[in-house]
Amino acid sequence: MDFRLSEEQQQFTDSLRRWIERDYTFEARQKIVTTPSGVSDAAYASLVDLGALALAVPEEAGGLGGNSEDMMLVMKELGRGLVVEPYFATVLAADFLRRGGHTAVLESVASGELKLASALSEKESGHELFNIATSARKDGDQYVIQGLKCAVIHGAQAGGFVVSARTDCEQRDTDGISLFYVPRDTAGVMVTEYRTYDGQRGADVRFDNARVPASALIGTAGRGWDILEASTDYGVALLCAEAVGAMEAANALTLEYLKTRKQFGVPIGTFQVLQHRMADMFMHAEQAKSITILAAVKVLTAAPDERRKLVSAAKVRVGKAMRFIGQQAIQMHGGMGMTNEMSISHYFKRLTAIEVTLGNTDFHRSRFIRQPDFAAV
Repeated sequence: MDFRLSEEQQQFTDSLRRWIERDYTFEARQKIVTTPSGVSDAAYASLVDLGALALAVPEEAGGLGGNSEDMMLVMKELGRGLVVEPYFATVLAADFLRRGGHTAVLESVASGELKLASALSEKESGHELFNIATSARKDGDQYVIQGLKCAVIHGAQAGGFVVSARTDCEQRDTDGISLFYVPRDTAGVMVTEYRTYDGQRGADVRFDNARVPASALIGTAGRGWDILEASTDYGVALLCAEAVGAMEAANALTLEYLKTRKQFGVPIGTFQVLQHRMADMFMHAEQAKSITILAAVKVLTAAPDERRKLVSAAKVRVGKAMRFIGQQAIQMHGGMGMTNEMSISHYFKRLTAIEVTLGNTDFHRSRFIRQPDFAAV
């Protein structure tokens, strides 16, 4: 696929990369990860100043109205820099709100005043986001939400949540699902934070008879599955882009190590078997990049069946590449590659986390198989 960046896209990408290389080094990231909050307000403010948050918001809501290809470029650079700020969590939730027409909230997202999170997973749901036990009961002009959401990415940093709840039908039905915007300060919302193994932050969010107005509804009551599936597919495409950036960085680190690490008096990069492994790693990264571009280009415009198939194909191919590149990079670094002092170990941990976020490789392989064929793109 011929994917040439426009002048504006290239300038934005260069600006973001320069900021990461200058202000968000691996050493700076490590200091941020060990702080009580696990994130940096200053770093997030820099992303706002660069326009990365406004890019995810439509122009009518005070943003720049970036498309999915623009967002792919941002996520790729954040993956390259192992950025731990709540950017992905915010832009994913913002996509739900965009589809539901909550423009007032999005204005605060574009300005950086409000961070968001998506409370979708539950203890029994696994990768099946339609498996929802959390309930939302209509009470006059309000909804009363009751339930527990688990593994909410950057839930403790969020000022508001997009919440999936059941207003009708059985627990595993796609019908009867409703989506709500719930501010963090709503009575009955309790957040329990923890650090995840990839250096980021997660949280369990309990809704104990949390009351929200009917205006908090995103879309139509009981018909939220289409938005839920479309927005999470968008999220998968963004995660694939982040993974591509992380894999390219991991390849670069490994190649540099092969050039400098000596054994038997020569750089280990001169050994043919390691050259072959390195070539395979680059091939995996290029294949993952190509299918990620295709998914990003189509994720917001393709028909649902085509979108599902392209997104799942990308997650499967990227998942295979992440596993291969991560394992090979660690092995070629030797024992040091497993230590916290080496950045390569953190790339592998982040890639491992991406693989299980919004559906792992096995889940998306099965989903791909279930989808009908569509005309060649």
